[in-house]
Amino acid sequence: MKEFSMRQEYAWRSMLVTAFLPLFALIVLGQIVRIQVSPEAQIFRDQADNYAMVKKTFYPERGEIYDRDGHLLAGNETVYTVGVNIPDMADASTIAREVSGKLGLDYEETYQKLLNPYGLVFVPLKNFVRSDELAPLKTTFEQMKKDAAAAYQPSPLSGLEFQPNLQRSYPENELASNVIGFFNRDSRGNFGVEEKYNDLLAGTPVDAWVPQDPNRAGEIPKVPDGTTLILTIDRDLQAAVERSLDQALQDYGADNGTVIVMNPRTGEILAMATTPRLNLNEFWKYGEYFNQSYEYNPAISMQYEPGSVFKILTMAAGLDTGTVVPSTIYTDTGSIVVGDVLIQNWDRRPWGPQDMIGCLQHSLNVCHAWLSTAMGQDVFYDYMQRFGIGRPTGVDLAGETPGRLKVPGDLDWYPVDLGTNAFGQGVAVSPIQMMMAASAIANNGRMVTPHVLYGMVGDGRQVNINMEPAGTPIRPEPAHTLSEMLAISLENEASLALVPGYRVAGKTGTAEIPVNGYYDSSQTNVSFIGWGPVDDPQFMIYVWLERPSASIWANDTAAPLFSEVAQKVVILLNIPPDAVRLQVASQ
Repeated sequence: MKEFSMRQEYAWRSMLVTAFLPLFALIVLGQIVRIQVSPEAQIFRDQADNYAMVKKTFYPERGEIYDRDGHLLAGNETVYTVGVNIPDMADASTIAREVSGKLGLDYEETYQKLLNPYGLVFVPLKNFVRSDELAPLKTTFEQMKKDAAAAYQPSPLSGLEFQPNLQRSYPENELASNVIGFFNRDSRGNFGVEEKYNDLLAGTPVDAWVPQDPNRAGEIPKVPDGTTLILTIDRDLQAAVERSLDQALQDYGADNGTVIVMNPRTGEILAMATTPRLNLNEFWKYGEYFNQSYEYNPAISMQYEPGSVFKILTMAAGLDTGTVVPSTIYTDTGSIVVGDVLIQNWDRRPWGPQDMIGCLQHSLNVCHAWLSTAMGQDVFYDYMQRFGIGRPTGVDLAGETPGRLKVPGDLDWYPVDLGTNAFGQGVAVSPIQMMMAASAIANNGRMVTPHVLYGMVGDGRQVNINMEPAGTPIRPEPAHTLSEMLAISLENEASLALVPGYRVAGKTGTAEIPVNGYYDSSQTNVSFIGWGPVDDPQFMIYVWLERPSASIWANDTAAPLFSEVAQKVVILLNIPPDAVRLQVASQ
């Protein structure tokens, strides 16, 4: 009886459980449906999606820089951060020994970093390791990993990681370093093109949610690279000009120098050589070469008194206003008084009756001071401002100086300045300013804007740059006349600036350097500006040497350097000699 009662109770319980299970299933199903259709459903889905995603910032690869013929001047290379993932580390001593030995680190310092990570999960041991530097360590790492796998045990180098990064590289080292500038490890361009066009080169970073699931790697966004730049610089010409400049410094005992080659029709800078120059792959040595930032590229950043090269602007204004013509005679007595101050020639002697070609050929200070006073201060300074003196040229390189042109009304302007400014004293310019101003004489009166950017490449398309003229300070006729006058003056004196087979126009400049408020006749800046061929100018060259010791005169130093550079220019730019070119044109 008792056994029957127990069976009956068990049957009742089984029936109760059997009846309850469908009800429980219905409740669960109802809950699932409720969650799916309830307002909270989207929140749950978003949480699930976010749990599998992580927000990251993707940085574009920095745009490359090429010369006009496709030679790479600045690119990117993969470097590595060598470090240790602490949770995976098996043997700190072995890691410290191998890493320090192969990467030139201190063993004890490396070992202590691994023993005391101070809460870091990943401990970097060395940054910016090149592939060739890393190769021996990688070989050891792979071998130890293989041996450990064969022995069914963890590798002593477990936890060691090599994290790739991109670093700027400069395959030409110091070539055109003053033009290119450099990209430092703070992710910012410094000087030159790298700074001026930093935003274009850097591109636009992209913030995006990316899946942690490796099977969804295809969903990682593609970030467009930064803009690639093509420069007007000719790599071969740049190298040739740099060699000529370096040799000239040695030959003439000059402290430093600058040589610029520009197309006077377009403003394209074909070469810009300066000293000193920095190996861009060792940019951190900047302080060993330069004391001031303006020393990095004196072609655009250094202002100085130009001396007699400035006389071409005074003569251009005189011809354009009709104050003089080439045959105008001025009787030079060796001195002139301007603003109650006596002004003399460079040699302190009179030259007697001279036409305007003679004034240029003999570089007479007195003649040009007379010319500026004959025009009057309002006309003279108006022309100097038209030539862009005292303001930046707008050259597309970082760090340009505006120079300084004192004008009547300024507190530091005196009446004598009207005379001394006419021959390049008491006025401050940069080499690039003189080139822009002189381009008006070589280019039919139209002044060009100097620039180094030829074109940009982005999204597979190249866009070339066309610069607008910088102004028209003089008419075409005076420009042609002055070019011919300058060519004749060089030929009359058998100048060392002459280029065999080509007629060139140009002018020397020897400017005493102010020291403690006085001009020191033993220290000079020597310069030469010239262009050619005279009838069809295709190149303009500016030479500036600082404090030459072999000779203080531009005709002995800057002029022959101009000739040497010009002879390289006509070869590398394939400009035929005048006789050949004119014969072809006549056919």
